[in-house]
Amino acid sequence: MIRSLWTGASGMIGQQFHIDTVAHNLANVNTTGFKKERADFEDLLYQNLKVSGTPATNASVVPTGIEVGHGVKVAATQKMYNQGSLKQTDNPFDMALEGEGFFRIRQYDGTIAYTRDGTFKIDSNGQFTNSNGYLLDPDLVLPNGALKDGGNLVITEEGLVNVTVPGQDTPVEVGQIMLSRFVNPAGLKSIGANLMKETVASGPAVDGIPGHDGMAKIHQSFLETSNVNVVDEMVDMIVAQRAYEFNSKSVQTSDTILGIAANLKRG
Repeated sequence: MIRSLWTGASGMIGQQFHIDTVAHNLANVNTTGFKKERADFEDLLYQNLKVSGTPATNASVVPTGIEVGHGVKVAATQKMYNQGSLKQTDNPFDMALEGEGFFRIRQYDGTIAYTRDGTFKIDSNGQFTNSNGYLLDPDLVLPNGALKDGGNLVITEEGLVNVTVPGQDTPVEVGQIMLSRFVNPAGLKSIGANLMKETVASGPAVDGIPGHDGMAKIHQSFLETSNVNVVDEMVDMIVAQRAYEFNSKSVQTSDTILGIAANLKRG
């Protein structure tokens, strides 16, 4: 009886975590480049009351044993890196990735973080930065006054950045955008602000040119939307809510039966 109380409690804790994960996905449904998370579960240790294969007679063994589970626990949370839809913005600094790879962002301490968020801007020095002021790596700097008086910025699918300077007909190449990809992107560590860091699980970053050797293509004036499917998340939330209710019912039922057993009187 006590076992069933703890088993039901573990189920409630697991489903609460499931709902937390779904809520996080729904909260980021409009976050650029966001990748949904999936909660994975596994059963807990079993208590073997009778081991299968135990000799029953000189000529036979027990075909099936008796084992009792102790509930569930969270095994992992995994980011799902399927492609999000591309949304046109008409902003020349916006970039969307189609395919595998990440933009490289240099943080204030000089370390490199990775993101699918292509909402870039330029600062007072003409440098490409993200919304928090972190620089795109390698540095990409526009010539002074390049976009004034009819200047035009063109970023190719292969990451070449060209600027048409006012008064000149020939575009000026100002830089090359580099991307990184990983053997196991699900192993990256999320640090907030749409950024992720390399870990032992993700493997080392493989750098390359967009559109080459399996790297994503870049689409200028587009953004990659979140890959969260609201309908799927709502269904998962309903399933988690019902499972939570069933587990709470098992706790209540176990408590009722335990109360009956405790109040038994001799006739």
